[in-house]
Amino acid sequence: MKVSYQWLNHYLPLEQNGITPTELAEKIARTSVDINDVYSPQNGLQKVVVGLVESIKDHPQSDHLHIAQVKVAEDTTVQIVCGAPNLVAGKKVITALAGAKLADGTKIKKSKLRGEESNGMLCALQEIGFTDKVAPKAYEEGLWYLPDDAEVGAPVFSYLGMDDTIIDTDVTPNRGDMLSIYGNVNDLAAIYALDNGFTSHEVVENGTERTADLIKATVADQQLAPTYKLRVIKNVHIQDSPLWLQIRLWNAGIRPINNVVDVTNYILVKYGQPLHSFDYDRLTSHEIKVRHAAEGEQFTTLDGEEQTLASQDILVCDGDRPAALAGTMGGQDTKVTDQTVNVALEAAIFDPVMVRKQARRLDLHSESSMRFERGINPETVEVALNEAAYWLSELAGGEVTKGIVTATEEAVQVTSIELSTKRVNAVLGLSLSQADLVNLFDRLRFASQALDDDRLLVQVPARRWDIAIKADLYEEITRLYGYDNIPSTLPTGTQTLGGLNERQRFLRASRHVMQGVGLNQAISYSLLTAEQAAQFQVNPQAGQPMLLDYPMSSDHVATRMNIVAGLLIDIAYNVARQVDNVALYEQGRVFLPVAGQERPTEEEHIAGAVTGSLTAASWNQADDDNQVDFFTVKGIVERYLRNMAVEGEISYQANHDRADLHPGRCADVLLDGQVVGYIGQVHPTVAKQYRVPVTYVFELNLEPLLQADKRDKHYQLISKYPAITRDVALLVDQKVTNAQIVTAIKEVGGPYLKAVHLFDLYKGNFLPANKKSLAYTLTYQADQGTLTEDQVNEAFDKVIAHLKDQVQAEIR
Repeated sequence: MKVSYQWLNHYLPLEQNGITPTELAEKIARTSVDINDVYSPQNGLQKVVVGLVESIKDHPQSDHLHIAQVKVAEDTTVQIVCGAPNLVAGKKVITALAGAKLADGTKIKKSKLRGEESNGMLCALQEIGFTDKVAPKAYEEGLWYLPDDAEVGAPVFSYLGMDDTIIDTDVTPNRGDMLSIYGNVNDLAAIYALDNGFTSHEVVENGTERTADLIKATVADQQLAPTYKLRVIKNVHIQDSPLWLQIRLWNAGIRPINNVVDVTNYILVKYGQPLHSFDYDRLTSHEIKVRHAAEGEQFTTLDGEEQTLASQDILVCDGDRPAALAGTMGGQDTKVTDQTVNVALEAAIFDPVMVRKQARRLDLHSESSMRFERGINPETVEVALNEAAYWLSELAGGEVTKGIVTATEEAVQVTSIELSTKRVNAVLGLSLSQADLVNLFDRLRFASQALDDDRLLVQVPARRWDIAIKADLYEEITRLYGYDNIPSTLPTGTQTLGGLNERQRFLRASRHVMQGVGLNQAISYSLLTAEQAAQFQVNPQAGQPMLLDYPMSSDHVATRMNIVAGLLIDIAYNVARQVDNVALYEQGRVFLPVAGQERPTEEEHIAGAVTGSLTAASWNQADDDNQVDFFTVKGIVERYLRNMAVEGEISYQANHDRADLHPGRCADVLLDGQVVGYIGQVHPTVAKQYRVPVTYVFELNLEPLLQADKRDKHYQLISKYPAITRDVALLVDQKVTNAQIVTAIKEVGGPYLKAVHLFDLYKGNFLPANKKSLAYTLTYQADQGTLTEDQVNEAFDKVIAHLKDQVQAEIR
């Protein structure tokens, strides 16, 4: 809410007590609600003064420009070229002198417009910072006329309320009382212990007719409108509101319309009580009914849009004809126009939940609906209605008929809460006396009664509907006493050492490893479509994903059972923006349904997806040489498992049955024979669905890895002695795998064997049928001395003999 400092100062002695707007805003932020901004509308403007248009003539070189002689000081008249259609002589206007600075940063200079000298600029409200939302519609395309008593040459700011300071508060849902000047005055009077000078105006019923003879009101169900009241004001004169009222409105962010509508908006800001005005003569039956809308019922709102209503929407009807969407927006057929003579004025409390639902569904959020959603003070419904009638009588010359028509009226409820002084001090860490508490409640205007030396009965008025239990009163005591005044104490209790537990260290190290191998971290949604959520499961037998009862969108309806799908969506986003090389990983939870249970099992997974190349293209390497393949991703997984020191046998087994992966380029990752993940290329048909190119992915279930034994991490010095290598080429059956050969070599390799490297694979016409050739380099090195040829040859011969025996290898 935009709160005017000058308006607050009208009711509270803020300036008198040296409370500046900045200090006031800081105090509100520390004790009541958040602050979005503190600003003065005149900020950034310079040399903008009151000018008197003495004469005008047409520009000789233009059919729309005029040459005006404008008096800008007692003894100074300047010539200004202006194109405003409503420029007339004798009016006082907003004048930006040469050298002036406007709201958008524009600097006004002396210039010539089509040959005629112009020494300034005549301004519309928008040009000095008013937005289209608040600038009066009648002056949208023309100049704004200042009051006749404005002093020529004086700055314009005080005449337009621009010398005020606006405190833009961010009101939380529980403090709906702060959406009004009345609520802010009450709160600040309590915070600063100031005299509360808030005043209301009593209506004078100067009409001769009885309201009950002119209009009737019924409510179908009191839940729809716990309070509903009407007044009738006759013979009003529709015209512009006085400038003071327009200033109050546009500083509150509301556009002035006419005196009738402006009065209802003024009361809305002052009391937080939305009002609605009907053109009495456009009501056909003069019998107001509040009811639920029929499903699919049509209604045209003030903005000219036809709305299709639902059965839970609330309508205010003229007989059976809809006249307003309760608490949200009025109707086109009964709105106040320039021809309105008689006005029916509504003040009500509507069901906040229903108002919010209809406003959200129809996208018709307004100042009124915002207040109805957060709550209305039942104490001031009639007060606000009466003051609105007073101002319509004063400003529009209306005749207020006798009495109020009341369809429903909810009794004002006072909340009684019993407090213990000892308990208050124990909770807050203070040493307040019962008299101190009474004083604080008096500042809040909460009646209190001492039951004994310790107990206090506090009566909370209905205007503070956010207070219901003792803890709420503890908060009120604390914020009035001052959070800064609460003594600081060290916490007591058993001290514990901080740090990460074993699981947290493992998960954090996982991210470091993935980043070390060149993958970038991604964070994707935990909600996907049902099809995406069920794809790429580590354990495909987990079943179908859990569906949300009330999803926010059709793309986020099910809890994910994999992470890969989210990464593919991220890759598609990048590829669509010409980013061809993408390497992503994500660590997070998946949600696996359990039969017979409402809550799913949560597992920690890590997944990666890579497309394109992991390294940049070079002058001596073709792009195709750098493309990621199955073995690149397998190497990433192997490095991850090695760095995470997972004990146990890691193996990889081809799997042709994963429907979402390429049947010839897919393998399960096994730990001691248990499947803990997979590696593979996304199936071409699935890749087409996600709109990604050839992409390789992996996903690991971290739960068994977390539970697995870990190798001791220790370091050895790098040997300073030379290494010796031996190469061997083997002819084996095509069914024999590289893993079998490497295992066989390491079984008898001896203590000096440091590495086994496959450097060649050959399959061709020069080999026997069903045979292949693999060539390996074996590296031998001793830690404590230089190896001899005899030592290496002996170890190498054992390997050759073992290979012949284990895999029936022929040495080439």
